Amino acid sequence: MSKLSLLAAGGVGYVLGARAGRERYEQIKLQAQKVARNPQVQDVAQRAKDEAAAQATAAAGVVKDKVTDAASAAADKVRQETSINPAP
Repeated sequence: MSKLSLLAAGGVGYVLGARAGRERYEQIKLQAQKVARNPQVQDVAQRAKDEAAAQATAAAGVVKDKVTDAASAAADKVRQETSINPAP
């Protein structure tokens, strides 16, 4: 689990499990909103989003190549089996 996910999960758990009442919940909510509006946090989030998109694009190309190779190999095998054992 990444540090960011762990931190977010911890924060959610704390908020949901806090027994300090509505006032404490509002304090936590305001603090979370301040963090979310922080330009540095927004910059890091945008970079993470861009990197994820780039990785997804690269992975899609690799998957496409692998699927094409597998389909070609399967077609070759079917052709080979058909030529060895033709249908009556």
